[in-house]
Amino acid sequence: MHGKTRVLFSVSEIYPLVKTGGLADVGYSLPHALHRVGAEVRVVMPAYRVALAQAQAMRVLAWTEVQGAGRMHNVRILEVQQEGFAFPLWLVDCAELYDRPGNPYMQPDGHDWPDNAERFTVLARVTVALATDALELGWRADVVHANDWQTGLVPALLSELPERPKSVFTIHNLSFGGHFGPDQFYRLGLPRHWWAVDSVEFYGGFSMLKAGIVYADEVTTVSPTYAHEICTSDAGYGLQGVLQVSRHKLHGILNGIDETLWDPETDVFLSAHYSARRRQPGKALNKQALLRQFDMHGGESAQQVPLVGMVGRLVEQKGIDLVLAALPDWFTRTQARFVIVGSGQAHFEQQLRELAALHPQRLGVYIGYDEMLAHLVEAGADMFLMPSRFEPCGLNQMYSLRYGTPPIVYRTGGLADTVFDASDGHVDEGIANGFVFDELSPHGLSDALDRALACYAQPRRWHALVRTGMNQSFGWEHSAMTYLALYHGQPVMMNE
Repeated sequence: MHGKTRVLFSVSEIYPLVKTGGLADVGYSLPHALHRVGAEVRVVMPAYRVALAQAQAMRVLAWTEVQGAGRMHNVRILEVQQEGFAFPLWLVDCAELYDRPGNPYMQPDGHDWPDNAERFTVLARVTVALATDALELGWRADVVHANDWQTGLVPALLSELPERPKSVFTIHNLSFGGHFGPDQFYRLGLPRHWWAVDSVEFYGGFSMLKAGIVYADEVTTVSPTYAHEICTSDAGYGLQGVLQVSRHKLHGILNGIDETLWDPETDVFLSAHYSARRRQPGKALNKQALLRQFDMHGGESAQQVPLVGMVGRLVEQKGIDLVLAALPDWFTRTQARFVIVGSGQAHFEQQLRELAALHPQRLGVYIGYDEMLAHLVEAGADMFLMPSRFEPCGLNQMYSLRYGTPPIVYRTGGLADTVFDASDGHVDEGIANGFVFDELSPHGLSDALDRALACYAQPRRWHALVRTGMNQSFGWEHSAMTYLALYHGQPVMMNE
């Protein structure tokens, strides 16, 4: 390869322009980490209405015609120079497909946009055109890095070309497969020979995620443990056979976190700052602010009562059902208070609202997502609940460790790779940084919370745990170097 490795990073959401979950954080942080370790990066994403509304300096790079579902689209490529971005951002502007309110994938009523197959096929086709300089912009990628099902067709389309960049496909969450019917496959004009079991066909339809796995030169996922889990029937979502066949090119590379955005010493969302060396009074002041936010009584006595935080989607995957099942018992048996921030399934939201109304001094609930509040929970809570049934990588447990808020997690995926239980052995080794449980039930979760509360009551043991977590590094540099090695065809060892 010439000089710097040219990487085109194709993704469906990027913080802060559009965010539905952790993919947007990775969409911002990993390309910046790659830039810092010497790659020449461009990022391509759809020009959603919400993204265009925030875009700053913008110019039209090119116009092109792109095949959709039984029709052609006129598409503009916009180059955005955005504050906080070290490289140009390329937006695929097609009003028919992307100029819509709200969520990138779903209608306001919670159902998927009916033309998602077309919307993300167009993104894939434009990504390939940009990567191969078909639009004659004078820039050609050495590597195209595609992410999740929305860009799964990128490696497949590249595989049809005689001379092409290398393709890397990252699975952030295997449970979203990008599944569509045969009618959509044919209307999109995708190559007929793809309709085969060893290609994109999947149980009578086709899967964009499967396309990425089958056709990419290298496949990565976001933690070593998750890379093993998805090759099993328990976590494979029907793709475990495809993944087992692809083991030779499957790598588990742990995500990092953006340590400039998530730093208790400088966090712009906090009014009081603190560090591993000097946690007080900053941590206590954030706890006061968090209690005030939920109209819970503050005062000196409130500082002594453990405050347990949770931020995340209110869905079964995140274990909110376990928390709801255990909360009444926790109110009876413990002094602890709880704050929960998130949105998701309506029945979970309603149960939380009802419990908070019954116990306003024990449970604070915010339905929705608020970036400031997410940061305040990490800083102001004493411990953090994250009982996910599966978690490809997870970012919140790493934020929690960095903010001195030991996490309580189920042993799965990236949680198992980052949180080490406060067992006597781990404490003696100096690696204990949280509380891990193995029985996926309200009882298993309650046992872990009880151990956390008992540890909190022993200040010396607790402070050692907090310090261990805060002194760890979860930055992106190591992962970025690993990706760079992968781009260059160097062997990447999966952490066993």
